[in-house]
Amino acid sequence: MANRFYNAFDHETYGGGRKRDYRSPFQIDRDRIIHAHAFRKLQSKTQVFLSGEYDFYRTRLTHSMEVAQIGRSICQYLQSRGGPLSADFYIDSDLVEAVCLAHDLGHPPFGHSGERTLQELMIKWGGFEGNAQTLRLLTGTIYQNEAGVRGMQPTRALLDGVLKYKKLFSEFPQRPQNHFLYDPQAAEREFVFGGAKLPRALHVGESLNAFKSVECQIMDWADDAAYSLNDIVDGVKAGFLTREKVELWAAGEAIDAPRQKLLDALFDAIRHDRLENVFSQKIGTFITACRLKERENFMAASTNRYRFELAVAPEAEKEALFFKKMANDIIFESPQLQQIEHKARRVLFDLWNSTWTNYVEKGPRVINILPVRVGKLINSEPEREGKARQICDFLAGLTDGMIVHTYRRLFDPEFGSLRDLT
Repeated sequence: MANRFYNAFDHETYGGGRKRDYRSPFQIDRDRIIHAHAFRKLQSKTQVFLSGEYDFYRTRLTHSMEVAQIGRSICQYLQSRGGPLSADFYIDSDLVEAVCLAHDLGHPPFGHSGERTLQELMIKWGGFEGNAQTLRLLTGTIYQNEAGVRGMQPTRALLDGVLKYKKLFSEFPQRPQNHFLYDPQAAEREFVFGGAKLPRALHVGESLNAFKSVECQIMDWADDAAYSLNDIVDGVKAGFLTREKVELWAAGEAIDAPRQKLLDALFDAIRHDRLENVFSQKIGTFITACRLKERENFMAASTNRYRFELAVAPEAEKEALFFKKMANDIIFESPQLQQIEHKARRVLFDLWNSTWTNYVEKGPRVINILPVRVGKLINSEPEREGKARQICDFLAGLTDGMIVHTYRRLFDPEFGSLRDLT
């Protein structure tokens, strides 16, 4: 039975046509993501704690899988509620799964510390943003090889689904720190909207960044649900979150009756070693907090993806925000994770400077320190901005282990061998 929720506009692919087979267009999107090298790399990229330090916490890969599961469940729950959805008119769970699996592809090593450092390094050259980097992968570099560069020819619905932010770097009055697309990605944004002219109102403040397809909204809430709860679970298991630390933190917060109830439930779950069970049940609560409602906008006539939007119960949103703030204040601001920030800055700055010296400045003695393919990509760019973007692509694509290995091979006199150069 055909799904009337989507039409040819949603199925159109970026970068030309692609072969059709027994799978739906969105199943092809999902499968191409799962089998991509960039997706496998997520198993060795930091979610919260540095990859390899513990054996039980989330990596970017397991986090993406959990987000995908929550996203699929939201689709199934919404359809189970009936109207406006039905057996032949529903949000495609394969599409939402693909969006969720892809949403962190562009994130660099060292987690948010690495993202902030690359943004600092790239501020003169168009910035760095994890979501924009994901778009760059999907449309240009995800299947990069010696023969050339090509993207995965994603559907319009998939591209739109991963675009949490749609405002270009240059469209901000001041240089933004995050939440933007790279300026050259204006073409991808135009494709997502089918060439439709953006209303002037969307260029005011953050309006354009807030204008998301319903699949993007589902991914965004699934992401919030996953990390607002799972960061707490990992933090407790790793010893970053203890009752004493939470009580000290809460003493400086405005804790009303609903938040105190959340704290009491958290302490009880920790005391009885039931934290994972309790927070797993909260995931279910966050899923059933979702509803669909109709909306009017300039894209609603072209696609149901903008005719409908996700509405989340305010209580669930407040609970997610509460746990996100707790995790940020206690875990992310802890000395241990600040040490990772220091390491990220040192490693990325040193690798960037060495690469820039040898491939851009090209002084009297040039040393080819990067893989041949990467060197060719940098040298093929006529302008410095393009060269900077290629260096950024290389660094952002490294895993936590590989970037440390590369750093040690270049800067540790007692590390490395000729075999490492092959």
